[in-house]
Amino acid sequence: MKVALLGMMQSGKSTLLSALSGKEMGPVPATSVVEEIIPVPDSRIDWLTNHYKPKKTTRATIDCLDVPGVYFTDEHGRAAAQRVLREMRTAGMIVLVARAFQDETVPVYRDSVDPARDINELRQELLLADLELVTTRIERLEKSVAKGGRNAAQEKEELALQKRLEAALENEQPIREVIEGESEEAMIRSLNFFSLKPIAVVVNTGEDDLGKDFELGLDASIPVVCLCATLEMELAQLDTEDQSEFMQDLGITEPAINKFVNKCYEALGLISFLTSGEDEVRAWPIKRGISALEAAAKIHSDIQRGFIRAETLAFETLKELGSEKAVKAAGKSQLEGKTYVVQDGDIINFRFNV
Repeated sequence: MKVALLGMMQSGKSTLLSALSGKEMGPVPATSVVEEIIPVPDSRIDWLTNHYKPKKTTRATIDCLDVPGVYFTDEHGRAAAQRVLREMRTAGMIVLVARAFQDETVPVYRDSVDPARDINELRQELLLADLELVTTRIERLEKSVAKGGRNAAQEKEELALQKRLEAALENEQPIREVIEGESEEAMIRSLNFFSLKPIAVVVNTGEDDLGKDFELGLDASIPVVCLCATLEMELAQLDTEDQSEFMQDLGITEPAINKFVNKCYEALGLISFLTSGEDEVRAWPIKRGISALEAAAKIHSDIQRGFIRAETLAFETLKELGSEKAVKAAGKSQLEGKTYVVQDGDIINFRFNV
């Protein structure tokens, strides 16, 4: 799943991506999109790797897109921003990056540092982009319905939905708040509306303002992470020993960037089931709520086709009892069928025959 970083110019998006990737990243050129695969921090994978000493460890990942910074103060900026937004349509999630740091050497947007204003403006522009897309879609559907044809009934149904979405967007209401049920979502999924995607916010603050509360006027359902991207970038580029010492000096137990990545992972509706052994310890990202049969397909289609049972045990149980043998002796492992709903942190061994 792709996560797109969107922010005003000089908001620190590229520094944030450097912190996420552990690589030095320069500013994104005006016509470019930078893409990095980011591992998802998971202490369970760390424990299993230490326990099994496998030949290979594979973490879950998210695909992070850094698009050029935007501004809306003139027509040139608006035109460039529209091109940027088109590049983001296929992302599964939008992260709004807002500047809250003071630095006289870095130009400010609209003559002041105001993260609440910037976030609100970005959200308004996303809604406006969706409204323009809805309007275009309505025009096409009206022409097609007038002509009639094999799909007329289906097109009339979508037209009614699009008009309802248009009214909502004109009232500055995100599509996710008005869509009703899976069938309606499926009808418009291919259009990749921004306001149907999950959103998170990163407030990029100065080191001296870490821990400060920022009044952003956001709904409680929108995850917010306050961090200093420059500090997180420096931390990410240290080796393990130096990083641990640096965090100890700062009085923190883990980088804030870890919290951010995990919030994105959760907001995308993802969980991880685990496989473990001497060959490989691996986290498998899946959508929350899928069955054991669907999870089996993530590993290989043959496992799904020849599925017999899923032998499951909870990671926390393994950690508590110390070995798979002890877990089985305590009767804490289970044999589950095709319809079993996989839980986050399940360690699964699939039994199959093809």
